[in-house]
Amino acid sequence: MLEKIREGSQGPAAKIILGVVILSFALAGIGGYLGQTTEQPVAEVNGVKISQTEFSRAYQNERARLEQQFGEYFTQISADPAYMARIRKGVVDRLVQQELQNQLATELGLRVSDEQVRNAILEMPYFQIGGQFSNDRYLQLIRQMNFQPDTFREYLREEMTRTQLVSAVAGTEFMLTSELKKAVALQQQTRDLDYVLLSKESFKSQVEVAEQEIEDYYQLNQNLFQSPERVALEYLELKADEIEPSKVISEEDVLAYYEESKSQYLEPEKRRVSHVLIEGSADDAEAQQKAQDILSELKSGADFAQIAQTQSDDIVSAELGGDLDWIERDMMDPEFEEAAFSLENVGDITEVVTSEFGFHVIKLTDIQRQQVKAFDEVKDELRAELEKAEKIDTFYQKQTEVAELAFEVSDSLQDAAIAADAEVKKTQLLARNALPAPLNSPTVTSVIFSPEVLEDRVNSDVLEVASEHIVVVRVSDYQAASTKPLEEVSAQIKETLINDKASELVKEQAQELFAQLQNGSALDDIAQAQSVEVKSESALKRQTYTIAPAIVSEAFQLPHPEEDKAQLAMVELNNGDAALLKLKAVNSPQISDEIDPQQEQSISMTHVNKNYNVFIAALEAKAQVQRPQINVVQEN
Repeated sequence: MLEKIREGSQGPAAKIILGVVILSFALAGIGGYLGQTTEQPVAEVNGVKISQTEFSRAYQNERARLEQQFGEYFTQISADPAYMARIRKGVVDRLVQQELQNQLATELGLRVSDEQVRNAILEMPYFQIGGQFSNDRYLQLIRQMNFQPDTFREYLREEMTRTQLVSAVAGTEFMLTSELKKAVALQQQTRDLDYVLLSKESFKSQVEVAEQEIEDYYQLNQNLFQSPERVALEYLELKADEIEPSKVISEEDVLAYYEESKSQYLEPEKRRVSHVLIEGSADDAEAQQKAQDILSELKSGADFAQIAQTQSDDIVSAELGGDLDWIERDMMDPEFEEAAFSLENVGDITEVVTSEFGFHVIKLTDIQRQQVKAFDEVKDELRAELEKAEKIDTFYQKQTEVAELAFEVSDSLQDAAIAADAEVKKTQLLARNALPAPLNSPTVTSVIFSPEVLEDRVNSDVLEVASEHIVVVRVSDYQAASTKPLEEVSAQIKETLINDKASELVKEQAQELFAQLQNGSALDDIAQAQSVEVKSESALKRQTYTIAPAIVSEAFQLPHPEEDKAQLAMVELNNGDAALLKLKAVNSPQISDEIDPQQEQSISMTHVNKNYNVFIAALEAKAQVQRPQINVVQEN
């Protein structure tokens, strides 16, 4: 037969078929290679590329963190392209630093085993319900983070490996007592200063803005006036918890379920025992004889508690008269347990029992016989379980019907809604980052903006939001991203130009006044000429938040004033205002030899973080890092 196969493979028909197969594989291979080169990495570290996928996951996680931190306010701040550009740059920088750490960890041979990763996942509180690991919750949460189980495990392995590296580096850091005292002295140092604040508001009346300036600004900065793409949606939501079960649970159903699951409600037999322990190995004749003597005393009527207190080697139970409290099966050493559970009546005493701990004499002090929880005790719990199971069964039945009807009648959700006995919910035109729950999960959002759903206006597939929680969506309206018309943003531009020009006037005026101050003019005279007041700060602290941070920062950067000669400075504030500073004195505290432990820890951690950042910067300086100037993510 092999010979016939060999001969057949040499025929013309076989050669044609073989040629077609080879060609198809070749084209598929070429297509695969071509497909792999279309995505430009966001960065490259020593030849290792950081992909758009890695960036997208990290960026979305950072957005989610910021949305949780700032709430509704995030919608406003995320509309600033410059702010979001800084966020994107920060994410890329963090990914570069992580890759540098990964490479160093590999070079140092740091490893995290599969068992360590598994234990870390099981112990994470995010994946637990009622203190127990929940696989459903685990899968739900990692999907929300755009992970599959295998990719999450590798992500966690890298995180844990980097933690090893951080611990190794941070663990070698230390501060001398003299360094610590100097750091505390700097932290507690205060300064005395006077300052004059020049506000841009007082210069706005001098500013004029022409219509041509507004139009020119609009033409040069159209990226600042983009309306994000928006969608109006119809969606059907189905949750098992909110479904009315198709069957009413009767008392008979609950009773039948109780009878089926009685074994779950068994309360095992418990025994309360006391013991006297004489430590020794199994062949220790002296210890065994001592235990036998104690047993003889007890049989002669000696008080068990008193014997335990005076002669037992189990110090903890001896103080309690030998009491070990309640025990159940599989709690104690096998020999001990067998003897304890062989006693029939309260007050009975065993013979000498040998275990790995030594020689025991055990007394039964109380018994709680095995019993089953009464039906009335557990019927509410059983009814809730049955109702939940019925809801879940009904949920999956309806899910199947919804999936079929949403596919068959793809241009409407009404039929699917009737089958599910649910309401078709609708939204107004909304930006991607303003979608309501449950549409704002990454899984659902990516489907909404997919070409099939967005352009063809058909129903989506059934999308799982959480366990026993699904949605089906369809796009009812769409507006592409566009530039807002000049008329709509003209007032905004005019206000921006007025602020910019007023800030420039403030800066020019501040520079002139600072020159006068340096030439000997008094700060009080300058303030009087500008119709502003001189403000004084005595014992100004580094952590002061009642005045502008830029003023505080500049005050603590100035050198110590010389005798009868203050230090002067001009500061431009972030809001466009300016200030003239006069540093009069630096107050250094007296530091005792005993430093507050919390303060010491805070300073030490700051020192560690600072040095670790220097360490990472040194790694990057020696590495070959490329950051292509590309649009790493599209904002709405």
